[in-house]
Order: sequence, then structure tokens, then C-alpha cells
Amino acid sequence: MFVDSHCHLDFPDFAAEIPALLAAMASARVTHALCISVTLPDWPGEYRLAQAHPNLYATVGVHPDYEDTPEPSEDDLVALAAQPKVVAIGETGLDYYRLSGDLEWQRRRFRTHIRAARRAARPLVVHTRAAAADTLAILREEGARDAGGVMHCFTESWDVAAAALDLGFHISFSGIVTFRNAAALKDVATRVPLDRMLIETDAPYLAPMPHRGKRNQPAYVPFVAQEIARLRGVPLEAVARATSDNFFRLFQVPR
Repeated sequence: MFVDSHCHLDFPDFAAEIPALLAAMASARVTHALCISVTLPDWPGEYRLAQAHPNLYATVGVHPDYEDTPEPSEDDLVALAAQPKVVAIGETGLDYYRLSGDLEWQRRRFRTHIRAARRAARPLVVHTRAAAADTLAILREEGARDAGGVMHCFTESWDVAAAALDLGFHISFSGIVTFRNAAALKDVATRVPLDRMLIETDAPYLAPMPHRGKRNQPAYVPFVAQEIARLRGVPLEAVARATSDNFFRLFQVPR
């Protein structure tokens, strides 16, 4: 069985299709999915979705790409993280790829999330793009080891992965690891310990081969596991079992 540790089923793309998506998950042996928060105004819809389905869970946080959105306070995040079925804080982090200029506001927001995660005793879901050095520095400075968490949709080098692992974080692989031009990432996927690895779709984005270019969905997460198993020369069941066990342990989700 498989778990999708990062998706966005509350996005408008999926509004009319939740029953079909859940049925497809069941057919693909994907037992659980974690719906990830990107803004506080959209959070109630995400949370209602998690409440309505026993195998869906939620996070709370504000993505670094959203500048013109209500800024969360530590108290906001801690209070929402205490709600049933909210199992992590994020998606948070830094993104210097999509935005430029003075991004100090991103760094302040990231620090707020880390402090809230420590207070709430919830793991972090971390996004980093073209910002690995600052991401790791802030994680260290803010004591993120105390919260733990996952570097989601990992696309960085082995050195960055090793530094995150040293901080107690997990590494999550998306459909990108199945792409033919992802040689460096494939190497990282062979080196991350299985007991620190997660798999995800980031749906509706980044559909894995053979569905690349289509809208992604949680039912496609087994393709990520298949590629990791192929790269490592281990049975698919070993990757499925390890990544699922890691999900339940990290996010304290009951089986």
C-alpha cells in the first residue's frame, strides 16, 4: 500500500471530482493522502475536505510564493494546528526562483512557521527552490530539529539532502524523480535511507511518467515508488512499506 504525503485536493481543479479521485486512490492501493495548506483564506476548504474523509489529513501554513495574502502569526498557526486531523505546519520555506527582489518577508514568514511548529509539536512541510543555503541556515538558527519534518518535492543536491537528514528531516520525492533528465535527483534517491524517505504527488502538479504533462492525482504516487525501487534494486513492496511507515510515524497518523 502507498501514501501520498503531499497533494492539493482542495484546489479548484478537483472541486467536482473528489469521489472519483478517492475511488482511483483505492484502486491504486493509495490508502491516505495529506492535503497541504498554501494560504489561510483557503485553509477552511482544505480542512473541511480532511474532516469529511477518514483517509485525508490536513496541514496549516502559508506558501512562500504567496506575497499578497494575510500573514500568519505564530498564535494563528498554533491554534489551527491544534484542530483534529491537522498533522503538520506548512507548506512553508523559501522560493527564490519564482520571486525576486527583497525577500526578507519570506524569511520572516519561514521563521514564524518554524517557531509555531516547535510550540505546537507538529512537523514542518518545507518548500525550497533556488534557496537551499538560506533554507538550511534558517532551519538551524530556529531549532527546527525540535519539530522535525520533511523537505517536500526534493530537487536539490545530495549535499543538501545530507544536511537536511542531519537536521532530522525526511526527504520526499515527487514525480520529478521519474523524469529522464533527472539524473542527479535519481542519484539522491538511491542514497537517502529508506527509513527517512517519503513519496508524494504534489497534485495537481508534476505528474510522473508515464502521465507527465497531465494533471496529477494521488492515484499516481505508486509510479514514484516504482522508480525509486528500480533505482535502488529493491522490491516495490519495500519502498511502499517504508514510505508508508515513515508517513504514519512522522505525522502521527493512526493506521
